[in-house]
Amino acid sequence: MGRPVGIIGVGQTKHGRRMDVAYPELVREAVLRVFEDSGLEPSDIDGVVSGTMPSMMEGVALTHFYFADAMQAVGKPILKTETCGSTGVSIAHTAYYWVASGMADVVLAVGHEKMNEGDAQATMTTVAEPFYQRYFIAGAPGVFSMQSQMWADRYGIPEAKIRDAAAHISVEHHNAAFENPYAHVKIRVTADDVKNSRVITYPVRLLDVCPTSDGACAMIFVSQNKAKKLGRKTAWVKGVGYRGEEYFFGDSDKGLWQGAVLAAKQAYDQAGIKNPRKDLDVAEVYNPFTFQEMLFYECFGFCEPGGAPDMVLKGTFDKKGQLPCDPSGGVLCTNPIGATGLIRVAEAVLQVTGKAGEHQIPKAKTAFSHAMGGVDQFNGVMIVGSEL
Repeated sequence: MGRPVGIIGVGQTKHGRRMDVAYPELVREAVLRVFEDSGLEPSDIDGVVSGTMPSMMEGVALTHFYFADAMQAVGKPILKTETCGSTGVSIAHTAYYWVASGMADVVLAVGHEKMNEGDAQATMTTVAEPFYQRYFIAGAPGVFSMQSQMWADRYGIPEAKIRDAAAHISVEHHNAAFENPYAHVKIRVTADDVKNSRVITYPVRLLDVCPTSDGACAMIFVSQNKAKKLGRKTAWVKGVGYRGEEYFFGDSDKGLWQGAVLAAKQAYDQAGIKNPRKDLDVAEVYNPFTFQEMLFYECFGFCEPGGAPDMVLKGTFDKKGQLPCDPSGGVLCTNPIGATGLIRVAEAVLQVTGKAGEHQIPKAKTAFSHAMGGVDQFNGVMIVGSEL
């Protein structure tokens, strides 16, 4: 893994429909907050990692240059990382490796998206291969609907049970969002509200789906020596894992998603995690769709294959359950795509440093974060802990 790497600062914007600020101002908001949180100045930074969804969603080809001033990055080396939905965790990995390799001591990582000024659904529909996949994928909901049905069929899970579990997840996360000052969607819903909301792509309904959000997130990664000199509370990177799969959606098994399984295994091996449900204190799972969240629980070893709905209905992954998942409300409530995966890492950092506020999990020492991206191809994991 190279030399130890810590995270000493987190900055988030208020996420939502942010028509009150221009895009560069939105980015600057997160960057100013991370400097305030870390006690550092722009002059302390050795380099910057930045990323968004594919540039066509932004309408700007070279976003890392467009936002250089907002990121306080003028005169600094800048790396751009783009992997669609997993961009945020890819940014975190890039910053981590830059420090772990010894090439830098202090790296600023910034993820951002202003989805309400673009056409996210058009982008995600047309990004697919045009001669075969584009005709039936129908953007992100179409992809994840097919994956959800593949998983349910694989393990013979009754539709009614999955529907009940998905509704439970939606209610739990929407309630959790009220305890997160940065979350976008804050609405009280019941299980019946979820079950009766309109169908988007069967079996996915409106309240199973993440929103279109504007927002930015920034973090500062530092070397062990730098962290000791600063003397600030630090979240230490304990394990990282990343996997990609075939470009064509149908060419890989999405029911027990090997990319997700192997990314988690790589991170677990590095972090010394043997029994994830017991060894982890909290998890921020990338959950743009309720059905997919359950599939990820199984891929990450939180429960047995096919067993996620039962565990969900028992409350295993609730805030007060054995392994709280997405106590921030998760992607289901906040989704500025280029920042979304980085927010998962940021929320994990807040948990292990005891700075998560009202959604803090008591005595959290080890936290799991994850993001998924590409055209349902990439999975990245980062595990952080309170101790080196």
